[in-house]
Order: sequence, then structure tokens, then C-alpha cells
Amino acid sequence: MKNACQAIKRRTFLGAMLAGATQLSRRAHGNVQNTGEARPNVVFLFADQWRAQATGYAGDPNAHTPNLDRLAAQSVNFTHAVSGCPVCSPYRASLMTGQYWHTHGVFLNDVPLPDTAVTVAEAFRDAGYQTGYIGKWHLDGRGRMSFTTPEHRQGFQYWKALECTHEYNASRYYDDDPAPKQWDGYDAAAQTRDAQRYIQERAGGAPFALFLSWGPPHNPYETAPKDCRDRVREADIVLRPNVPPDCAEKARKDLAGYYAHILALDGCLGALLGTLEDCGIAENTILVFTSDHGDMLYSQGMQRKQKPYDESIRVPFLLRYPKGLGTTPRPLDWLINAPDIMPTLLGLCGITPPPSVEGKDLSRNLIGGHAPNIEGALLACITPFGEWTRQNGGRECRGIRTRQHTYVRDLNGPWLLFDNESDPYQQRNLCNERDHQEVQGRLDSLLTRILAERKDAFEPGDAYIKRFGYIVDATGTVPIHP
Repeated sequence: MKNACQAIKRRTFLGAMLAGATQLSRRAHGNVQNTGEARPNVVFLFADQWRAQATGYAGDPNAHTPNLDRLAAQSVNFTHAVSGCPVCSPYRASLMTGQYWHTHGVFLNDVPLPDTAVTVAEAFRDAGYQTGYIGKWHLDGRGRMSFTTPEHRQGFQYWKALECTHEYNASRYYDDDPAPKQWDGYDAAAQTRDAQRYIQERAGGAPFALFLSWGPPHNPYETAPKDCRDRVREADIVLRPNVPPDCAEKARKDLAGYYAHILALDGCLGALLGTLEDCGIAENTILVFTSDHGDMLYSQGMQRKQKPYDESIRVPFLLRYPKGLGTTPRPLDWLINAPDIMPTLLGLCGITPPPSVEGKDLSRNLIGGHAPNIEGALLACITPFGEWTRQNGGRECRGIRTRQHTYVRDLNGPWLLFDNESDPYQQRNLCNERDHQEVQGRLDSLLTRILAERKDAFEPGDAYIKRFGYIVDATGTVPIHP
């Protein structure tokens, strides 16, 4: 791989000479701002169900993540990044469109993202970027093992993806051929190797935007590579204080597998970082590492996602762009939510976000170093479904995550209030307590204002199901088709 990238470095000078001509071409699109410089590449790397707390740099004693920790030391670290509708497809639809869930309509899994908004790939493509997607897609809604036709790829040109699978050691994918293929071995490692080839073949040419979507550390937890499983022992797992004692044994078993997947992914990240460096493009490449949502893993006695607790809603979010943001890495306590990602990426590349975007463009804040005026990140479960049906305690809710507090309403009124500074494991619900009425009232007013700004009436979930024409089963879930 190094030899391939040495040849690429020799093309860098020619690429710089061509940058001015390329700029003239891009300006014809109208949505591209003329910065006078070659535009950065983008590598957007996101895992599935990797919670913010599960990294070495965040202080987790169970997480062995030396490569991720190295990246964090080089990056802007959004310490309050939120997945506001913490489920696979809703997050991905917001990532693609910059819209909220009740707007694009993907507020539950296994439904198709409509072609009603300009997507991030379409915006990059129209600005002269090459676009690529590798890994889990989960936005086609036409069967988890089905071929995604080019017209349903939302602007991605290079394609090696599958709607959804978590059989990490027997994982299929499709390219432009409707016959399925299979990744070699552990799929995240094979997908990373494919991403490395993609980067090598395009480094030094026209800018590219590559999205790499890993399936792990999402369950099943026990399927990480054996060498990683051998290095993470159940007996060594340190539980979070909010894991109830009667869940401790089950939690340690699942967490050992979870951190084994994380160990494997950290190795994949290290390989990808090496490729960017070997190709000489790390300085002018925006690299993002994040996740679509977290995982409860028996905190609060709960599993998986969809819940408005920190283990479910908070995600890692590292952004490295040495040339564009300076070389000083720093933690930022700014609130960034899933709909904010698309416009921020476009803004950092000098591309004006399309009018359909609802999220905040934080690019000027990042470059200028001044905090955005975002008081709270909106949280939502529009309708209970999947693993968190009403039969399993699921409930419609809306809430906000501020830098200090979490406040949530369900359809019956105030439900949760946590002071996350004094109670970081959210073990004391302050909702409706006399001593916290002033804080609750202020947060309730803020939530009401944000819902009004977003034009979200917070109706029962069935109203949204009917509005978007979805057919669900008795549990409120769209049936999963193979």
C-alpha cells in the first residue's frame, strides 16, 4: 500500500496545478463557495451502536483504543454529540438529508428514505466530488438482503454496501452487479481494506467524499475476531454504577464481546489512518469518527437503543482537519445533533447546504472558534417499535439534552429530569421534585420552543405512521423482510 501511495504523492504537484481549473468548473454549480484553494477530501467513518462512553480517551477502563486515542489527540472532540433519534435508519436518514425525523419520515427502521431532499452525496457530487459508500446502508427499506439499485443510492457513485446484516463473518454486499458478493472474513476489516484501496486510487486527483459504515460493535457481541475476544475477559470488565446487580453477569458477558469488537475496529481505524498518511493527504482530508447511536448494555437495566438515556443517545464525534481547523486539537462542549452533520461537512468544504436542510451548519463556528447558539439538542422517539415496543415499555417521547441536563416528556407529561453534571450516571430522576421546579420549568419552555421551531406537534406515534403511510404489525413495527 505504501508503494501505491508513493506514486500518488508524485501526482500531488500536478493536482495542485489543476486545482484552479477545477475551481472554475465547480463554481458553475452555484452552491460552491469560491475559496481559492483545493477542496478537502472527506472520510466519514461511523460504527453502529458505539456509545460515547466506550473509548479510551473518554476514560473507559474497558476500552483498548490506542489508534482512536491518537486520533482524539489530533481532533476536535465534540464531547456532547447526540443522536437525537437513536436508532439505525432514523440517524442515517438525518445524516443524508440534514433533516429531522418527522420531516424525512424515517423515524423507524426498514422504511425507504424518500427522494424529496438533496442528500449529502448529491451535494458533494454536484460540487465536483467523487462519492463512495461502503458497508451498512439501512435506508432502502426494500428488504435487508436486497440489491439497492443505483437510483436508490442517494447520489453515491462508488458502492459496496448491503441494506443490513450483522453476520459479521459471513457478510454479503452488492456493488453494481445485482448478484450478491461476500466480504472476506470479518466484514469491518474487509470493508476497511476496500476503503484503503478507494483512497489510494483517488488520492491526488479530484476530491472525494467516502462514507464507511461498520456494523460492529452492534450485537451479536460474541462474533468479534478470536484474537480480540481472547484479549477481553469477562472477569476484568468494570461495570458502570447504573448497571443493577441482578444484571451484572449478563452485562459482563455482553460487554466483553462489545469491547472485543471495539478492539478490532480500533485496528481497522489504525490501518485507515496509515493509508491517509502514506498517501500524503491527511492534512487536507476531513476525517470524522462517530456512531449512529449508543447501546444501553444493561445500564438502567436496559438493552440496546431508542431510550433517552446517555448510554443510548450520546455518541463519539471526532473531527480532524489539520489544514482547515489549525493543528491545535481541543475538546468542545458544543451540542451537535444528527441533522447538523451534513450542513457542517458541506460548509467545511465550501459548499452551501441546500435549502431543504434543517440542521445547523457549524463550519463557521469551527473555523472561527466561537461557540454556536444551540441551547439544547432535540431528542425523540416518535413511535415505539422494534425492540422497544409498548409491550416492552416503549413510549413516545420528546426531550432535550443540554450541556448539563436531560429533560424528557412522554405523552402524559414530564417524565425524566437529570442533572448530568452532579449525576453523570443518571441514577436520580428529579422530575416533579419540589427543589427542581424552576429548572424543570425552564427546560420545559425550551423544549416547547424547539418543538415549535421544528414544527413537531408531538402527536401519538400512530398519527405519524398514518401520515407517512407505513404498514406495521401488532407491535407497531414495520415487518422486516429478508
